[in-house]
Amino acid sequence: MACSRLGLLRPTLSFVRSPLPTGTRVPPLLQHRCPHVAVLPPSYVRHYATKKSKAKAKGQTAKVNINAALVEDIISLEEVKEDMTAVLATLKDDFSRNLGIRTSPVYPLAILPPPGALDHITVTTKDGKFPLNQLGQISMKSPQLIVVNMTSYPEATTAVTRALQESSMKLNPEVEGTIIRVPIPKVTREHRENLAKLAKQFSNKAKESVRRVRSNALAQVKKAKEGSSEDTIRLVEKQVQQIAESYTADIDKQLATKTKELLG
Repeated sequence: MACSRLGLLRPTLSFVRSPLPTGTRVPPLLQHRCPHVAVLPPSYVRHYATKKSKAKAKGQTAKVNINAALVEDIISLEEVKEDMTAVLATLKDDFSRNLGIRTSPVYPLAILPPPGALDHITVTTKDGKFPLNQLGQISMKSPQLIVVNMTSYPEATTAVTRALQESSMKLNPEVEGTIIRVPIPKVTREHRENLAKLAKQFSNKAKESVRRVRSNALAQVKKAKEGSSEDTIRLVEKQVQQIAESYTADIDKQLATKTKELLG
């Protein structure tokens, strides 16, 4: 009975399996009962990792999530986050003050600077450094012209003019007595590209600040090595690095968004 059933499966077995290798032994019982059926030994297949999967595994690092309260005697992770958050806030402020492009429906080729864009330009005088809005009265006469009235501090007119010229907005002020006229540049492709380069500079500056916070934090962790285990120190260092990488990624996102806004 068994022999007849195996005989029916022979075409299938012949199609799936190859003949027995030379020297392979077949159980005597099967040889006696079913001499026409080839019985194959089990085959074993070893699966190798592909290059793609290896590269993916190599690029991934285990996430670390330490309870900040447990390592307060080593470092305050919350303070590290606060310092890096301040860096990101400064970057957003720089983007808002210096790189805003708003066009006028009446003058579509004119750039309307963000509200208060000139207010906080730092002016260096013989009496110290002051924000522009404390020295002169700023007003927008038209979408193409801002006027700074220096009647209150005429002696600072030259210093204000120089500060406007050296600002990140690359302005070209024109002086008439105590009145400083600031023409608003037209929106050209070249100007947009220059603003995009400036955005890159701001983001690089922010990344440097994040690295500085990270370096200071790691230096603080190293000082605590004597009173903590090596495993704990290593985990804290990984956590600090992970926080820094997260904020660096946020900076890249802010830059990508601003660049797309500027270049269209």
